[in-house]
Amino acid sequence: MRLMRRLIRWAGVLVASGALLFAASGVAKPVKKNPVEREAEAFLASVSSLLQPVATVADNVDWVASTDVTPEHTAQRAGADKVYAALVGSKVIIEKTKGFLKTEKQLDDVTARQLRKLLLAAAENPGTIPEIVAKRVEAEARLSSVLDGYAFCLQPKAGGGCLKPTTANGIDDLLLKSRDLAERQRVWTASKEIGRSLKPGLVELVGLRNQVAREMGYKSYFALKVADYGMTVDEMMALLDDTLATTKPLFDGLHCWAKNTLAARYKRPAPKLIPAHWIGNRWAQYWPGLVEETSLDPLFKGASPESIVKSAETFYVSLGFPRLPATFWEKSDLYPVPPGLSRKKNAHASAWHIDYDRDVRSLMSVEANEQWFGTAHHELGHIYYYLSYSTPEVPFLLREGANRAFHEAVGELAKLASEQPPYLVKVGVMPAGKEPSPIGWLLQSALMESIVFTSFSAGTMSHFERDVYDAELPPSEWQKRWWSYVAQYQGVVPPGARSDDLCDACTKTHLIDDPASYYDYALATLIKFQLHDHICTKILKQDVRACNYLGSKDVGDFLRGILSRGATRDWRAIIKEATGEPISPRAMMAYFAPLTTELEKRNAGKDCGR
Repeated sequence: MRLMRRLIRWAGVLVASGALLFAASGVAKPVKKNPVEREAEAFLASVSSLLQPVATVADNVDWVASTDVTPEHTAQRAGADKVYAALVGSKVIIEKTKGFLKTEKQLDDVTARQLRKLLLAAAENPGTIPEIVAKRVEAEARLSSVLDGYAFCLQPKAGGGCLKPTTANGIDDLLLKSRDLAERQRVWTASKEIGRSLKPGLVELVGLRNQVAREMGYKSYFALKVADYGMTVDEMMALLDDTLATTKPLFDGLHCWAKNTLAARYKRPAPKLIPAHWIGNRWAQYWPGLVEETSLDPLFKGASPESIVKSAETFYVSLGFPRLPATFWEKSDLYPVPPGLSRKKNAHASAWHIDYDRDVRSLMSVEANEQWFGTAHHELGHIYYYLSYSTPEVPFLLREGANRAFHEAVGELAKLASEQPPYLVKVGVMPAGKEPSPIGWLLQSALMESIVFTSFSAGTMSHFERDVYDAELPPSEWQKRWWSYVAQYQGVVPPGARSDDLCDACTKTHLIDDPASYYDYALATLIKFQLHDHICTKILKQDVRACNYLGSKDVGDFLRGILSRGATRDWRAIIKEATGEPISPRAMMAYFAPLTTELEKRNAGKDCGR
């Protein structure tokens, strides 16, 4: 409650002293700049000085609500988010920002960028319709609480209750390891039950989010989120569709090989489309456990979860980055809740920039296995990005990635680096001389992080959310449209009939708490391979498929040159300057070129149609 009182006090400062906020705008600086630019800079300094502490308090409240899910904490989250929304979306901020942007030609680029970021933030919380913004915030908090506190059940009890509860990790483990198709179908079906609880709230949220976006002149909430890239919805979808067309031949080869491999495993005829419960991931966004020779899980036997996170920190330190702040280890929530404790926490790994300065934290449930080894490297990529741009040179409003995809790209780049056999040998995870075959390793990468995932991220998720928000797809058609896209882009079908009143799409957490943004991950995959290609071929002079970053200060310097800029430069310019080319699938397809040829051989004579 002390945090909430602080938050409300800060809100009072802004609401009660609008005159104070903008009186400072006339204060001159001892720099030769035109009057409009001086006024805009003073305005931004005043706004930032108020928004940063309010955002910090709200982030702390959200952190508690995610790490200890209770009705009280959920209510506090809703309250904190409403206060922040009211501040950033206040009428006076919107009006002043729009006014300055009308004179954008008189402003320097960094000042104009801050104003555009501020207006985009205000567009999600416009003070002109406070009752709609408040409803949206409350609905988001409610659904986040359902997500964070949901108890999965593998065996319901007659009349209510559960005889066999499990966790998200437990479901993932069974889908990865079970060879019993009946059990797999029960587990997969149980993983979708949460959709029943989430659908009504998401229906409400879609309407509220679209109302918010349209208040500021955007066609839809999807269009508002895409605008952060400086793109229209049509431009974004064209980029995604071009990526899907380029990667489709390789995806089709993977699909043919995978369905025949799974059919042999389960002693079934090879299907046209793969039944969803055959795959070791709830959404078939990646296909684990198919290339058994590459499994690293046995190599982590006896390791501690703490050692997994420490190994990721060591990777970054070897590149010249500093050790993590002591507060990271003190305040993060890194490991599963111990058995027997009633506390519930969000099951989705995430990185947090609490104060937009040095208070960085991660929420994970790390266990000693291959998945969490890569995830720890990924999440610390976000953390080091936060720390790199938290400098006086980067204004508060620009302390974020060059675009949202860049943040994911840096995390995924570190994960890709952590999977390179030379690195695994160097850090002692993989014994020298025991590396898997290069083709097997490539196949695993394509199935787990890249080609298969692109079909999900650029295909299913992005097209579905575009339809939901931009085309206002009726909720009665959500289930059918979702599975239509899953079949089209992923080549997957549900294990049985799925009722139209269900919402299997709703089970994907991003639709609730990171909406209309999943193309971030698709673009991040492209950027990841472009950065990796440049690092390996131009800096380290190594094979892109056997590349070891460990200990290279040159690689660290290259990455810091990107990370330390935050959002102060146009993202298109940053990717072009860093790699010599615009964003494209070129580097990714080059990485997997040997696999394309290999799959043609393996699939020869098989029915690959779908």
